[in-house]
Amino acid sequence: MSHKIMAINAGSSSLKFQLLAMPQGEMICQGLIERIGLSDALVTLKTPAQKWQETLPVADHREAVTLLLEKLLNHHIISSLEEIDGVGHRVAHGGESFKDSALVTDETLAEIERLAELAPLHNPVNALGIAVFRQLLPKTPAVAVFDTAFHQTLDEPSFIYPLPWRYYVELGIRRYGFHGTSHKYVSSQLAEKLGVPLSALRVVCCHLGNGSSICAIKGGQSVNTSMGFTPQSGVMMGTRSGDIDPSILPWIALREGKTPQQLNQLLNNESGLLGVSGISPDYRDVEHAADTGNHQAALALTLFAERIRATIGSYIMQMGGLDALVFTGGIGENSARARAAICRNLNFLGLAVDEEKNQRNATFIQTENAMVKVAVINTNEELMIAQDVMRLAISETVTLGIPA
Repeated sequence: MSHKIMAINAGSSSLKFQLLAMPQGEMICQGLIERIGLSDALVTLKTPAQKWQETLPVADHREAVTLLLEKLLNHHIISSLEEIDGVGHRVAHGGESFKDSALVTDETLAEIERLAELAPLHNPVNALGIAVFRQLLPKTPAVAVFDTAFHQTLDEPSFIYPLPWRYYVELGIRRYGFHGTSHKYVSSQLAEKLGVPLSALRVVCCHLGNGSSICAIKGGQSVNTSMGFTPQSGVMMGTRSGDIDPSILPWIALREGKTPQQLNQLLNNESGLLGVSGISPDYRDVEHAADTGNHQAALALTLFAERIRATIGSYIMQMGGLDALVFTGGIGENSARARAAICRNLNFLGLAVDEEKNQRNATFIQTENAMVKVAVINTNEELMIAQDVMRLAISETVTLGIPA
């Protein structure tokens, strides 16, 4: 029996969605409402056959959800709201409370709101999206899918920071990790494509985009990941610095009189590829500038690759070897240059890239005799969210090569 499942990703001023037929995993409709709260919000809906786009005022998220459901009805994508069998919501932070996705209840929603102190930019709007859908679709089961849940398998040496113990006990300061839904989906797809149980593999997954994170996966479980207490830490990103000497911050604060909020702005929005290149947070723009002789742009690309290489190396040590390296995310899926730079001179590990396969974005890009598989796999967080809705709300385990 086919079920229509909606996957929702609510941002501070946007609402992204996908309606999927499950268990087939077929996209029925996808779309985005941008610039919520403004008079010229942009509404886009796409089916495999057609696209609709218009600009109109959308005051808030409640109005955005109402509009979305109206559009699905008006364009005859669904004939009634009762056709929607379940809704899955991406939630940024589940803290230590959620080690898996969870059915939405009053208690679940209250805990998501409580955890807003750990993710003040994301959890409040995620909770708002859940609340609005519950009001408009009161009989439809909903599931919260947490970016952090996959990393709850990290052991203490991998998640504890060397700070006074009370900061962990009293304030919850530890490594949480993010992009968990993507890492879980991509590693499972890798195992399916290899025809090998994920439990038998040692994998490093590189989710590379404007936000980037690396994840070490052993026996199907996350054992380490580069993002930490916040998505700011780890490798260099589009506008985020990643890991730096922490004493740089008070040093800058003293000399430039910056507040904690301004320092956060510096680290999150003014650093990374943008900060070093002085040109753009977009990897493609920085590539173009480097090709025209811009030294800072070329340096930014080198830094980006070297930070990732160092992280991969430490994870190989932790896992005692490597069976597969996987690239996903906007940069990981599309930039042959980035993949080549990251995999440079790794023959001693049994890892070598075939440049022809790399240039055409083949699924497997390692050389014929390489011991380590190197894969390029498109992430699909919406499909992973829908799978969890089926597993938890519809009580059907879906066979998508993804272990429940």
